[in-house]
Amino acid sequence: MKAVHRGKVRSLLHLSRRLTTEQPGPAEPSPGSQTPEIQQWRLRKDPRGCAVLLFPGQGSQFVGMVGGLLQYPNVRDMFSVAQRILGYDLLSLCLNGPEKELQKTVHCQPAVFVSSLAAVERLNHENPKAVETCVAAAGFSVGEFAALVFSGAMDFAEALYVVKVRAEAMQRASELVPSGMLSVIGRPQAQYKQACLQAKEHCRSLGIQEPVCSVANYLFPDGRVIAGHQQALDFLQQKSRSLHFIRTKPLSVSGAFHTDLMASASEPLRDALRDVEVRRPEIRVYSNVDGKRYMSESHIRRQLAKQVVSPVKWEQTLHEIYERTQGESFPHTYEVGPGKQLGATLQKCNRKAFQTYVHVDVGTYEE
Repeated sequence: MKAVHRGKVRSLLHLSRRLTTEQPGPAEPSPGSQTPEIQQWRLRKDPRGCAVLLFPGQGSQFVGMVGGLLQYPNVRDMFSVAQRILGYDLLSLCLNGPEKELQKTVHCQPAVFVSSLAAVERLNHENPKAVETCVAAAGFSVGEFAALVFSGAMDFAEALYVVKVRAEAMQRASELVPSGMLSVIGRPQAQYKQACLQAKEHCRSLGIQEPVCSVANYLFPDGRVIAGHQQALDFLQQKSRSLHFIRTKPLSVSGAFHTDLMASASEPLRDALRDVEVRRPEIRVYSNVDGKRYMSESHIRRQLAKQVVSPVKWEQTLHEIYERTQGESFPHTYEVGPGKQLGATLQKCNRKAFQTYVHVDVGTYEE
């Protein structure tokens, strides 16, 4: 079975490479097998001026997104490649829905990935200096793949194939047990790990033998997303006052992402990553797993496979990116993709860095 699976993978990857090279490219041939439309972004960086690009993750999607991007170069070609790799019309789904289909993990991860890179085309058209001077990038969960493509570490078509495998595997994992994710804002005295231990003990009292409940996203000071068995999340909501939670809100996702309940998704993702080319990024790219910079091709493969079962350490990543000596200026920050959630977290983590934040909208077009 595994040999047959890998044979199909190689066949599809061969197709994706061919599709990529069929797309219109820049006047000069691109070196290697790099996707032409992505290659032109990565121009020579001016070390005296800095920009940082942040790529959003699942949950930022909405029906109508990319409606403001179709007039920019290469965007329609990107969605044409996506349709042939994914096997369905991603552009129509982004523009017209239905919302229920777009919200599904299997669809929204590719949608956010492609629309975020399409937003880079808009930024490159309206403010090319922002792209030319970009020295660092980070992405939230599936957004990491867009950051790696932008950095030159992965080709667009091959990364999209891996995102497809990842989304399908996470969708399957989420259907194994009732589970979910809960956004939590706590008081300074809130003890999130202790709260998760109490929730797991509650699950054991209900007969769940190996309950899962853990912090899945570190967003900002006292801002967390906790994920796990649905019974654990229900317990946390019921006990929110005694746990010193100011607000709890269930997220509209299909499963407990970035927890041990995603373990079955790791191997398909690891296999897919073995079948694609990965290079050292040409700019700094930061891993969700520990907030540290990717250092090598093997490091990227290892961390991306680990990421699906590890918490997203976004707050730690922002601290790593924006750490400055006193008096040193901050870079311009661009959130490229649907939604403004990453800007909101940046504002809570670093108000000075947020002063130069810009959101590159995907849903509207201004003359």
